[in-house]
Amino acid sequence: MSSARHRVEVESLLRFTGEVLTSVGVPPDDALLLADSLVTAERWGHASHGMLRLPWYVARLRSGAMTPVTRCERVVDQGAIAVLDGHEGIGQVLAREATRLGVERARAHGVSAVAVRNSNHFGTAAYFTRWSAEQGCVALLATNASPAMAPWGGRVKALGTNPWSIAAPAGRHGVAVMDMANTAVARGKIYAAAERNEAIPATWAADAHGVPTSNAQAAIQGLILPMAGHKGYVISFMMDVLAGVLTGSRFGADVGGPYEPDRRSGCGHLLITIDVGFMMPRAEFERRLEQLIEATKAVPRAPGVDEIFFPGELEARHGARAERHGIGLPETTWDSLRQLAAETGATLAAGRMGSSVP
Repeated sequence: MSSARHRVEVESLLRFTGEVLTSVGVPPDDALLLADSLVTAERWGHASHGMLRLPWYVARLRSGAMTPVTRCERVVDQGAIAVLDGHEGIGQVLAREATRLGVERARAHGVSAVAVRNSNHFGTAAYFTRWSAEQGCVALLATNASPAMAPWGGRVKALGTNPWSIAAPAGRHGVAVMDMANTAVARGKIYAAAERNEAIPATWAADAHGVPTSNAQAAIQGLILPMAGHKGYVISFMMDVLAGVLTGSRFGADVGGPYEPDRRSGCGHLLITIDVGFMMPRAEFERRLEQLIEATKAVPRAPGVDEIFFPGELEARHGARAERHGIGLPETTWDSLRQLAAETGATLAAGRMGSSVP
């Protein structure tokens, strides 16, 4: 398979994605949010959560598995605690509402917990925790996902990757943020490797028979391995407790995935937000975190290592580079976007590495 890449300007990709989404009934503001979440993942260097997912979202919107006009209902409202029912709406729209509410309630109470039930895949969790950090809060966001890993000692998928993110304001360093799945790798990275016809490390996944594999397609049909052995399994289990059981959402093997065109997801999210100003002045917190970052980056480096990065620093650098040079898309992703352009009339335009599709 060709490894050619098509380079697209960030603004052009945003416009195209927004046009595709509005063509299937998503309101313009929500379409812009969903488009920005996908393009931002590409900007950060996380193609696994980027444009390869747009056809998945469109298929789910067309089938009715995901509702294009999101209705967010508050079913519990108890001061610092709230529960939102998303009625199978767009995950990014529901996560945005949860994030806004979480910051608002944290500013009133010092801490808040906002649960979302009956939602859908919301892209990268860091997209939302970063915003909370920019508002002067420390935020933890957890979500559950469709089954991808077996419980430790098992050989049948029963738990999702169940990713989570923590972000904090870092003063002159911007934001420190962690976003990780509890498997050896996010499932989207395996899909991205399959799109590029690339081998994967044998430590990432096993085939349908439970045998470790370097074949991405075999891994998609098989199991993703937990990170750090049994530790990844138990963290994933407990994230399902927080995001699934506690929120009133589906959990375990009952959660539907974004790559399933006609199955409702029912996934849940839990956002915990702390206003740092209730513990100490924000400036003092940021000064302390700056000290931690600087001490970490100053640690003597191992041979062959040019620089030590704090969590979230690489994504910020990738983002700045993408703004200057555009986003490179692999041939298979480009082809799927060309198909969407043909179906919807949206304009897909690439730069010197690619072509233009009316």
